[in-house]
Amino acid sequence: MNISRSRTFTFMIMIAAILLWHIYKKYGINLYIEEVGDFASIFTSIVLEAMPFIILGSLVSAIIQTCISEELIARIIPKTSISGYFGAALIGLIFPVCECGIVPVTRRLMKKGLPVGFGVTFMLAVPIINPVVIMSTYYAFYDKQAMVILRITGGFAAAILIGIIVNALEKGKQSLIRDFLDNGNYCNCGCDNLYSGNQNKLLSIIEHANREFLDIMGYLIFGAFISSVFQVVIAYGRINFISDNKIFGIIVMMLLGFFLSLCSEADAFVGRSFLGNYSFSGVLAFLILGPMLDLKNLIMILGAFKKSFVIKFSVVTVCIVFLISFLFMMCGI
Repeated sequence: MNISRSRTFTFMIMIAAILLWHIYKKYGINLYIEEVGDFASIFTSIVLEAMPFIILGSLVSAIIQTCISEELIARIIPKTSISGYFGAALIGLIFPVCECGIVPVTRRLMKKGLPVGFGVTFMLAVPIINPVVIMSTYYAFYDKQAMVILRITGGFAAAILIGIIVNALEKGKQSLIRDFLDNGNYCNCGCDNLYSGNQNKLLSIIEHANREFLDIMGYLIFGAFISSVFQVVIAYGRINFISDNKIFGIIVMMLLGFFLSLCSEADAFVGRSFLGNYSFSGVLAFLILGPMLDLKNLIMILGAFKKSFVIKFSVVTVCIVFLISFLFMMCGI
């Protein structure tokens, strides 16, 4: 994690240096000061607005991860086909498992017999359809409440469709789970070790919340930095061709959602900052794909499941999210 963060910091410094050099060479010192002021304002607002929800989300997920077993989650999910997909998609309303822990939890559930389709739907829907994420999206888009509804419905539909398709593609196949011992730490925040240990539960909750908060803040700061750079550059007309084309805008926003690897409790605030320069459907694609498939989670998925499954899962996820975003765009959203 230290290597990853040092690389992120170095990359941020490089981008900042290139941007400032370009502004200075192109516009001179006056506009340089103005654009840096805009950058600082956007960056600060994103981080400060998102922080309360990160704290709340870290605490809630720590309680869930420490006190709730996979067996209980598996018992609650209905076993019949239709109700099973709906139950897997909506269980995050009761058990908002942390985003860093969703992959190992899903792996263990599937290893204990949860059908592939239900497991995929669970893994994709929980980071979007849970109370903390809904509240943060509501707060970020306080004047555009349609985004809250569309994110929930779009994420719900995408998770179920992807689960059904992946289940059909993998029907009759052998185990999709990689063979390794379950005593490792497969969660970025270290929650696996805490979850299975004999420590005092209160101390485990505090430690889990602390680790997750610090991990999420690293990604948020990086995402806020990139978002602020984009807003400043676009505001001065340097890359308007990206925001002018709605389809290309959807693709760009999906790429940002994948590479920024933001926590779903905070990504709404970054997405909100893009709304002035990208279409509603483009920002929606960012808010749906990011929690479902980002670089951080893809690495964890590759460690938990076999490569052939991960390739199919990733392709289907990207295609379905793009299709849903495109349909919203065609409806004038």
